[in-house]
Amino acid sequence: MKICILKEKAENEKRVALVPDVAKKLINDGFTVLMETKAGELSNFSDEDYISVGVEVGDSKKIILDADILLSVKMPESEVIKSMKEHSCLIGLLNPYDNYNQLRLISEGNINAFSMELVPRSPRAQAMDVLSSQSNLAGYKAVVDSSSIFNRAMPMMMTAAGTIAPAKIFIMGVGVAGLQAIATAKRMGAVVSATDVRRAAGEQCESLGASFIMVDEQEDSEDSDGYAKEMSKDYQKRQNELISKHIKSQDIIICTALIPGRPAPLLMTSDMVLSMKKGSVIIDMAIERGGNCVLTEPNKIVEVEGVKIVGDLNIISGLAPDASNLYSRNLYSFLSLFIDLNADKKLNWKDDIVSAVSVVKDKKISEIFTK
Repeated sequence: MKICILKEKAENEKRVALVPDVAKKLINDGFTVLMETKAGELSNFSDEDYISVGVEVGDSKKIILDADILLSVKMPESEVIKSMKEHSCLIGLLNPYDNYNQLRLISEGNINAFSMELVPRSPRAQAMDVLSSQSNLAGYKAVVDSSSIFNRAMPMMMTAAGTIAPAKIFIMGVGVAGLQAIATAKRMGAVVSATDVRRAAGEQCESLGASFIMVDEQEDSEDSDGYAKEMSKDYQKRQNELISKHIKSQDIIICTALIPGRPAPLLMTSDMVLSMKKGSVIIDMAIERGGNCVLTEPNKIVEVEGVKIVGDLNIISGLAPDASNLYSRNLYSFLSLFIDLNADKKLNWKDDIVSAVSVVKDKKISEIFTK
């Protein structure tokens, strides 16, 4: 069975779907691994790195035609999908909520597609949880980026000339990215606070040394998959009032709040931004789905009355080698579950994790994503 890796074509995407170490494991398992020339270059993996472990490197067009499995980071271009052979498998971060036209092409080509964003949150699926592995790195990178833009020191510094107060960092949304942002900010010496609609997140924040900001509310704010769900208008109003007061004293805000398949919740109004001190920084990690701040613009640093708002659509690419490494291992774990080359029926369609990530099978698009 042949596995194919192509160079990612999306703007600013530096990750690669398979790193040499994981490619070697797949080859040892009995797979043939094919790769487009220079596919790993932006993640600091040379063609020679892959060739040395047994990967066959060559022209993309021939590789696609030969592939039984295409591993990608993001949804491939339409021309790639049209070139894939029938009954082959496409596995990657396919963003099925926004890519219906590509799902239709996949269906028409009788290709099976699996979107790794849909890996369920369960102990058995942890090794395949792409969102957690990538969000963990992104949360770290967001704090590092904010510290480079912020024009003051992060920790408290006591000198003979006087004391420099620590920076105050506020994390909005305490999922995996938010928790890593808290941990990173604390290590850098900042005073950290955080907010989330899920009450259970409060204990996690406090265990990392951050204070938790939340209105008193009995409404259940967590869905069955452990994600935050959209709250009532009354809750949002009271929460906004509380947050508005808190924001005024903050130096850096990291926005991470996302709801799967929905636009990102609006957490920061223009008035909130204008209430912040000059020199403050906002990193809006939710810009991929519209942003948590109303003034964020995709792939730009917007300055409003001295406040810088960062809308990096692909913050994770700033850590491409590590992100690619973790992503590859997530894919390897999924392939180990889905495919057994020694079995009579090599593809294991009955597993609940496989079913959860399947978005196109036998020309049928999952009902969740049909229009």
